[in-house]
Amino acid sequence: MFISVIVPVYNGAAYLSRTLSAIKRSNYRDFELIVTDDASTDGSLKIAKGFADIVVESDRRISSGAARNKGAQKSRGDILFFVDADVEITPEALSYIASEFGRNPGVSAFFGSYDDEPSFPGFFSQYKNLFHHFVHQQANVDAKTFWAGCGAVRRQAFINSGGFPETLRSSSIEDVLLGYRLTKLGAKIQVLKKLQAKHLKEWGFFDLLSTDILRRAIPWTKLAAKKGLPYDLNFKFADRLSAFCVWALFFSLIFWNSTPAALFFILAASLLWLNRRLYVFFVKKRGARFAMAAVLFHWSYLFYSSLVFAVFLIFYKVRGSFGAKRDIFSLE
Repeated sequence: MFISVIVPVYNGAAYLSRTLSAIKRSNYRDFELIVTDDASTDGSLKIAKGFADIVVESDRRISSGAARNKGAQKSRGDILFFVDADVEITPEALSYIASEFGRNPGVSAFFGSYDDEPSFPGFFSQYKNLFHHFVHQQANVDAKTFWAGCGAVRRQAFINSGGFPETLRSSSIEDVLLGYRLTKLGAKIQVLKKLQAKHLKEWGFFDLLSTDILRRAIPWTKLAAKKGLPYDLNFKFADRLSAFCVWALFFSLIFWNSTPAALFFILAASLLWLNRRLYVFFVKKRGARFAMAAVLFHWSYLFYSSLVFAVFLIFYKVRGSFGAKRDIFSLE
């Protein structure tokens, strides 16, 4: 089974060498490495040429979805394995993928997760990557979406779906939309939980906040308004109920003088109970001190992400498609 590994990059020189060298160290040798450079200005193209079998160059910025599609157009693999430019796979990753596709002919796509040993020691890097790992590891095996950070799809299924949408300028939820397109065609997608890779990105507070809001919450809100949300990943019933509890907790603090103190503690206890597995995971991985900070930040995340979701859902309903001339979330 021949695998085409496709890596899109835009100004990713800081991590690209580690990403590509990890792919080259694979113990599965029946593959090609394709890098699509999205008009980088930091030397990424030079690095790519030192590792890749095929380098696809763009003379202007396109999008991560378009970059992946261009790489797919140059590929010849039975399987297209998409890896982000700041993700380091294990030597066994391609073997896992080939084995699972061979054993599961009815599955069209697999995706994995970040591992539980983030590259950078800072709090936000640890929190963000451990949270992502936990969410994907706790997800339903059968998925409705796709993740292109470390995900593979059968060539024909990818072609039939039309590939990634190309109208989202910055990396956002184009992989989720590919998943929706695949499932609309009846394709089966699964989470391959042993397929884990290290995220090399260093997260800061404002970087994390802008990503959560601009590249996740707002695009997800637009998608939810048109297609609804799956009860999986970050959208399980417990997650939705947790968002409600955070808001109830917020208002109980605002109206503290007229709110029974017991209600505050009941809501806080409910949040701890609903998310107990996540918080225990934080304790096991990084200790109680880290977990306490992570709990508070997780509650903040539930607050601001649900606020953005509610505001933009109303705005979307009132203003249609935000004035867009075409539906960038089309699954056609």
